[in-house]
Amino acid sequence: MVRLTKIYTKTGDKGDTGLGDGSRVAKHDLRVEAYGTVDEANAVIGLARRHVDGELDIILARIQNDLFDVGADLCTPIVENPKYPPLRLAEGKTIELEQEIDRFNADIPSLRSFILPAGNAAAAHLHHARTVTRRAERIIAQLQEEQDISRLVLEYMNRLSDLLFVLARHANNQGKDDVLWVPGK
Repeated sequence: MVRLTKIYTKTGDKGDTGLGDGSRVAKHDLRVEAYGTVDEANAVIGLARRHVDGELDIILARIQNDLFDVGADLCTPIVENPKYPPLRLAEGKTIELEQEIDRFNADIPSLRSFILPAGNAAAAHLHHARTVTRRAERIIAQLQEEQDISRLVLEYMNRLSDLLFVLARHANNQGKDDVLWVPGK
């Protein structure tokens, strides 16, 4: 378990930061950008939680915890015989998201047009979380081209953005209050 007794360490004052394995990289390293953007998505989900309750809040709380696992996975490079076993995103997390997508999408009418990221406060924050999640996904895909990372992380983030889209529609009165794009208007 993590134990933080002092918040500032001054170890990053020269522009580098520590990874989960103790190695140091520049704060602008693509790996740091990836898990930092996952953290940003997590923060936006926290904002969305202020506008939902019940089951949606429980699902989003679980996702926030999962995103910390994603961040831990990303911040620890994959190496043979690590000194300590790293935390990796658990198998099955993507399947959980797919099940939620199918369940929530079942009662929402099919789209007749693209929808604008709008609606009530919950939907707007969920759309915001979706776009930040998509950005994190793009950064992770780039990182995956350069370094070895868990395949589960990219799959999870891809499915998470889909779930956030469906949950935004759900929050917009089961899609009835979606704001439709009108091309050329």
